[in-house]
This record gives sequence, structure tokens and C-alpha cells, in this order.
Amino acid sequence: MRSGKTSGSLIGREGDLDALVNALHESAAGDTRTVVIGGEAGIGKSRLIDEFAATVPAATVVVKGQCVDLDRDAPPYAPVTGALRALSATIGAEALLDAAGPSRGALLLLLPELGARAAPATDRVGETTVRGGAEFLYDGVAVALENVSREHPLVIVIEDLQWADQATLGLVRFLVRVVEHGRILFVLSYRSDDLVRGHPLRSWLPELDRTPRVSRRDLSRLTKRQVRQLVGEILGSAPLAHDVDVVFERTDGVPFLIEELVDFDGYVNADCFPDTLREILLARYDTLSEPTQKILRLMAAGGTRVEHSLLLAVHDRDADDIDRAAREAVLGNVIVIDETSYAFRHALVRDAIHEELLPGERVRYHSQYARALEAGLSAECIPATEISYHWMAAHDMKCAFGASITAMAQAHQAFAYDTASRMGERALELWDQVPDAEAVAGRSRVALLAETAHDLRNAGESDRAISLVDEALADSPPDDVERIARLLRDKASYLANVGRTGSVELLRRALAVLQGEPPSVLRATVLGELAARLMLDARFDESVEIADEAFDEAREVDSRARMSISANIRGMSLVARGEIDRGLADLERAGELAGGDDSARLRYFVNMSDAMNGLGRFDDAIRISLEGFEGARRRGVERTSGALLLSNTIEPLFAGGDLARADELLERALELDPPIGFSAHLQRLKLWSTLWGGDIAAAEALLRGWRAPLSLQLQIDAQSRLGLARVAGEIALAAGNLPAAWLEVRGVLSADHRRVAAYDLPLLAVAARALAGATSSGTPIATEDGETDPARIEARLRAVLEPSSAWPTAAAYLAVFDAELGGAAHTGTDAGLWRTAVQASRSPLAQAQLLPYSSLRLAEALAADGDRPAALGHAEEARRRATEIGAGLIVARVTELERRVGLPASGSASTPTPGLVPDNRRLLTERERQVLDLVEQGQSNRQVALQLFISAKTASVHVSSILRKLGATSRTEAVFLAHQGEAPELTPAAR
Repeated sequence: MRSGKTSGSLIGREGDLDALVNALHESAAGDTRTVVIGGEAGIGKSRLIDEFAATVPAATVVVKGQCVDLDRDAPPYAPVTGALRALSATIGAEALLDAAGPSRGALLLLLPELGARAAPATDRVGETTVRGGAEFLYDGVAVALENVSREHPLVIVIEDLQWADQATLGLVRFLVRVVEHGRILFVLSYRSDDLVRGHPLRSWLPELDRTPRVSRRDLSRLTKRQVRQLVGEILGSAPLAHDVDVVFERTDGVPFLIEELVDFDGYVNADCFPDTLREILLARYDTLSEPTQKILRLMAAGGTRVEHSLLLAVHDRDADDIDRAAREAVLGNVIVIDETSYAFRHALVRDAIHEELLPGERVRYHSQYARALEAGLSAECIPATEISYHWMAAHDMKCAFGASITAMAQAHQAFAYDTASRMGERALELWDQVPDAEAVAGRSRVALLAETAHDLRNAGESDRAISLVDEALADSPPDDVERIARLLRDKASYLANVGRTGSVELLRRALAVLQGEPPSVLRATVLGELAARLMLDARFDESVEIADEAFDEAREVDSRARMSISANIRGMSLVARGEIDRGLADLERAGELAGGDDSARLRYFVNMSDAMNGLGRFDDAIRISLEGFEGARRRGVERTSGALLLSNTIEPLFAGGDLARADELLERALELDPPIGFSAHLQRLKLWSTLWGGDIAAAEALLRGWRAPLSLQLQIDAQSRLGLARVAGEIALAAGNLPAAWLEVRGVLSADHRRVAAYDLPLLAVAARALAGATSSGTPIATEDGETDPARIEARLRAVLEPSSAWPTAAAYLAVFDAELGGAAHTGTDAGLWRTAVQASRSPLAQAQLLPYSSLRLAEALAADGDRPAALGHAEEARRRATEIGAGLIVARVTELERRVGLPASGSASTPTPGLVPDNRRLLTERERQVLDLVEQGQSNRQVALQLFISAKTASVHVSSILRKLGATSRTEAVFLAHQGEAPELTPAAR
């Protein structure tokens, strides 16, 4: 019998092996690297990784984690847990826990067997660390790996990601994005042929391609030449050409299938090759004895890899039977020994053998595995999801139900919400098939519906969560008022998560249900959430009233945390409606009442920093938000509350003109990959930064990609609505798309617009610019209710602006607004108004970009008035200020202004370089070429004059000169002839 000989060299994968080795060298220098290896089943991913692992220096620790194929029941974090367990065995449990430091609690969630070794983790003020969600676990693993890598360079292999659960993918994605400076090489593999439509890896792979620390290797099938080489190495002699042709045809160049086809005991020549893939995969199995085949079928029921102790527990005969069968199967190259386990050479072989199970064997074997795992007979801690899988495969619904309930609790505790919700839904499906379901579950069906809905929401499936809540509400007894109120509150939250309206009404219903009940934390919570929803919708008067009730209710039940949150919401609402001192006092009180409650304290930092930024107190906003961010990071909520606090740091940095630091923090915050409810503001800031940095095309592309997720909150969050309208309007204006710009900003005139001064002011300035541009170009625009007259639209904009005129940051925006619509034609040509805007923009309360922008517009106005020396001076001032803050958008516009008015651009030659003007355009002067460019865009003489700051008569003279020099009889013909290789010979007079 053959011993499973394979090629001694890695045929066709030499470049991929070199890429892994190079990535290892880069990671060893302290720059974390990731290599992602993709390819269909049997293409050689594992062989490549094994060959690479053999080349790794002895000082580098290599650990592997294997995703398992249990349909949709993959245990949460299984491959990461496996890798960490191997790391613990290599460096010692104490060393691993020490590396995690205060985050060691995260490791205990994954490796509970280390619990006896762990001391309680404390933060720097001595309080017990509070777990904040999946980010707590993510951060703990990242910290541990980075710290271990300082002592031991690491190679962490995670294989078969196509089978990973959502929790595993979330953790691996986090590690790849966030771990930057560890001596770590992540090697990830996946089956490309398993990535069906909707698979989460399909959306992740393009993101990986954009990450500079990641390289991707897609393994292709072998060519016929490579197949001939592989067959020859397996056989030890040159194969016949006919045999190579048959092998190539049957296997399509897949290395594993080639080995299975050529290297088995029945091989003589191509005439004896199996005909189908299934026969190829079972060829070795079919040569084994029946007792060995039976044990392999038992092993296949346990998965691709089975521990010896577990196989012994489920086998109902002599242990010697396992030894004899294992020895025969190893010699037959069907399985391999993996330390204390048996593993099939390939998952494809396991799948084929599993399909050989008879119905009785399937029920019996899976039942035996489930019982053994429940009894703790495995050497490893087995999640209940795996037990549930076996009971489902055995069609034992009652046992599957109980295991699913346990698995749901385990997954929830480990923040694996996708798995938890799936187990909950399975239990709900099985509920009617279990006679005593409520006793087994330890809760009512309504309670299970509510818990499953909560996990669905946390898994990002709020729509499905709403459906389950609706079912729970329909089944709830009318007298269970607390349950109904909680369900209504939950539904309100889930609706808000998907950007749907209705939350306010649901919270009012919850209050009605609780009417007449004794004071409670629940009622204080519902009141607080109602006040928060009203505040977000800019219904500040109602929010203050409800927040008062919430505060009184919380005080009556002595809940300082709920008192803090109520004061917080009331304070923000008071500030927003102009009662600034009173509102800030409430916010300060909220901070004092929060005490050691993490949630209340973080909400204080978020809202207080937001208030400071809106009031133009940028330094205070930065200080408060950074303090809050440090607290969020220590408590493991860096990706959620921490993301909000980073955005509240970045925005005032931009406003204060520190664009470099703001961009650095922005990239860091986006790398955290926060959920959309926390990333939306960061994305708007990224749009703003990209635009004002000068890359208009990139800003447009980002807006197209992010429009859908950013739009989720528009119906329920006034700040999101106004903030997106502003930046989208600015992008459209920068791109020269006036109709689109007006459509973005005109909502400020809608009947349901609610005033938010800090957001209204910049938006109204953009709306004024869009209106002036439309008026100047003759572009038709209209309000949502059909108004088209520019004068009436301007009057309505001023009516919206007036209530915000007393806001602390209003002076600069009011001046810019007036200047945008100044001049006889209301098109922003009044130099005096732009001088006023420049002066107002020097205020420390004004956003930094307003000064160079106003200086640019002043220069444009002066140029239009014919005062070119003054225009040049202010253009230079605009360039200097814009360069200081990194506003490339303004720098580019200054350069364009200098070109249009015929002034020498700063830092450039005043005449074109010979040879750079193509074709017949060389016959024209620089000014005539500028005119021709605008004519080519279809602009009239009047529009050309406005663009170039010349009179219409002068524009007409230039057009006539162009026609004469090119020998054209029309503007259209001139455009055509300008791009031709030769011009008609000019007469002396024409010259």
C-alpha cells in the first residue's frame, strides 16, 4: 500500500511562498502583516501554509486555529480560541494572562479553563473593569497578542474562514485592522468556491485589498505542465502523456485531487482512474477494511478533526479497535495524526465519508457525540452550539432545544450575538415540539422572543428583531404591564437603529401602559429615552418637559445614573434652544451625578464635548472629549462610545485649523470599524476632510458609497440630517453641480425643519452659495413646495437664519451669508461685504476654513471690479491661510483665480511652457485658450465674461479672434478645428 507520497517541491506556488516569507520578515521588524490565501477546495492552501511554517525561525511561535464546518452552528471564536489555547500551551498560561494585563477578563471568556489563574482586573482608579461588549473582548485579545509579540514573534494562522461564525469574523477583522505595531503575521485562508451570494467574506475581501498591511494571494489551478511535474514527482518517474491528459481532464489541475487520483493502491494507468469526484475522494477509503471504514464513519460524524479521548468515549467497543483502524487509515493516507487528535487529510474526504452514513448510523453516532460532549468527556471546553448541532443531526428535538438554550446563553455572554440569536431562533422553532418547553427553557416563550430580539438587534438584524418583538407583544398577557412596557421600549430602540420613525409613539405607549404603577427605574428609563428621541429630532421644548419628569422619577427611586442621564438630555436641549448657561449647568450636574456609572459618565462626556464644539469653544471640546475617550478605551467601549468621543475631538480640531492632527485621529477612528450608529459622524467628517483637502473626486466617490448607511438616521436625527445636507451640498458645489447642490440643501426651507442653530448656520451659508450660483448661471431651482423665484427663496432663507443670529458662532456665518448673496444681482460680487466676512472670520469662535474662503471670495470680487493688484494681495492671503490649515480646496481655487484674471500664479511661470499646448490651440493666446475652453463647455459670451472677470464685449472680441485664427465659421467648428493637427494657412492680415 502506498504511504501517501506527495510532491517534494511546492509546484506552482513558489511566488506565494516567497510572499509569505517576505511578509514574515516585515512583521519581524515590528510592522504587523496579514496574508490572505484564497482558492477552491483542494487547491493547496493548507499545503502552502505548512510548507511556509516549516521555514519559520525557531524563535518565532506559530499557532493555528481551524474553523469547523458545522453547517451554521460553528462555535463562536473557535479558531481564535484554538490559536490562543496553543499559544498558552507554548508560552505558559501565566505569561499569556500577564500579557493581557487589565484585559485578561477577555481571555477568560475564550479560555475559561484559565479562570483559576486569573485575578480580578482593575482600572487605574481601582474600580473593577466593566465589560462593555464585543469591543472589550476584541481589545483584550489584541493587547495580549501585541504584548506577547514583544517577547516572541508570532505567526497566527486561521484556516477556512468560509466556515467562521460572525463573531469570529468580527474579531479577526478587528485584529487585522487595529493591530499595527506587533511582531505578528496573520495568515488567513478561505475557500473561494464556498463564498455564495451574501457571504460576509465577499464584502470583507475588497476592504482587505485596500488595507496596506494586507496582501492577498489567490491560488490558481495547475497548468498541464505543472500537472505533469506533480504526477512525475508522485510516481517517481516520467508519466505517459496520455495519463497526464486524463489526470488534467479529471482534476482540472486541483493538486489534492491529483494526489488522490494518482497516489492510491489501485493505480496502474489512466484506464483505472475513478470517473467522478466522489469516487476520487472515496478511492482510498474503499480500499480499507470494513471495521476501519466503520470507525472512519464514526469519526466523520464528529467533524474534520476528532480528539482521541472523545472518539474513545463515543466508540462502543474495544479501544484496540480504534488503534488498529487509525493505523490502517494513516497508512492508507485517509487521516493524519495531529498530536492527540485524528484529522482527515482534507475536509472534502470527511464530507464524502459522512455522506456514507446510513440513517441509523447518523442518528446513533451524532447522539453519542452529543452525550459525550454534554458529559464533558472532551479534553477541550466545547461550546453548546456544537452539542446542539449533534442533537439536531440526530433528530432529537428535545435535547436539541435544551442545548440551544444553553448555547444561546453562552454566546450572549461572549458577545457572539449572531450565534446567540440563531440559537434563540432555533429554540423558538422547536418550542412546540417540546412538551415541557417552558420548564426546559426556564422562561416563557414571550421572554425568549424578547431575548432573541435583543441578540438580533446586537447582531445588526434590527428588522428581524422588530418582527420578534411584535410577536412577543401579541402573545403578552395584558396584565403583564412591565413586560409590555419593556417590549415597547425595545421596539422603539430597534426602529431607531434602522432609521425608521415611530420610536416616540412607542415610548409614549409604554408610559401609558405604566400609568398608575409605582415609581420605577423602568419608567424613569422610558421617560429618559423619550426625552432623548425628542432631543435628537430637535423638539427641544418637549424634550425639556419630559426630561424633567424623568429626573423626578429617577430621584424618587434613588437612581443617580438615571438622574444623570435625564439632566444630561435636559441640558443639551436647553443649550440648543438658546438657554446656554442653564443648559451647561445641567450638563455639569449630569457629570457629578454620573459618579462611577460608566454609561451615564460616557454620555456626559459625549454631550458636554458636543455642546462645547457647537458653541465655538473648541479647546474645551477637545479636552473633554479626549478625557472621555480615555475612559471609553479603559472600559472596552472604544469602538462605540469611544468612536463618538473621537468624532467630538476631530470636529473641533478641524474647526480650530489643526487639520493634520484631526486627519490622523480620523484615520485611527475609522480603523476601529465602529458600527454605523457610531461611525456615521466619522464618515461625514471624512467627507468634509477629503473635500476641503482638495480631492473633490474622492469626496464624491465616498459620498456615493456611504450615502445609504448615512441616510439611515436622517428621519430621526436632526443633526445627522443637517450635517449630511451641508457636506453633500458642499461636495456638489465643488464639483460644479448646482442643481444637485440645491437639492441637497433645500430641506432647510421645508415645512418640518426644526431649528438647530449650530447646524443651521453652516448649512444656510452653503444654501446661500448654491442660490447665488444658480442665479448667476441662470440655473433653475425650486423649493420642495415649488417656489422658483430667487428673491422669494432668499427671503425665506433669511427668515430661517434670523432665529439663529444670537448664537455664539453666528457672526461669521451671518457675514458670509450676506456676502454670498451680496451685489446688485445677489450673486456674491460685493467686495465690501466680503471684507466684512473676512473680518468676522478672524473670530476665535469661527471655523478655521471660513477665513481663507472669505479671503478668496474677496479676491474674486475685487477682480470682478477690475482691481487686480488688490485681488492678487487677498488671493495670496487666502493661499497662505489655506496652506497653513491644509485646505487644498482653497489653494486650488486661488490658483484658478490667478489663471482666470491673468495674474501670475504663485510659484509658477507666467507663460506656458513651449510644446505643452496641443494641436491648433498653439495658434491662440493664453487668454483665447481660456475663452475657448468655456466655449467648448457650451457657455455663452455673457457666461464666459462672468467666469473670466471680463466684460461681455471683451469676451465677444476674443471669440471673434478665435474664429478668425482657426478659419472657423462658427463656435462649434472652432472647437473642432482647435483639436486638429494643422490649421489652415493664415493670411498676413489674419496673423
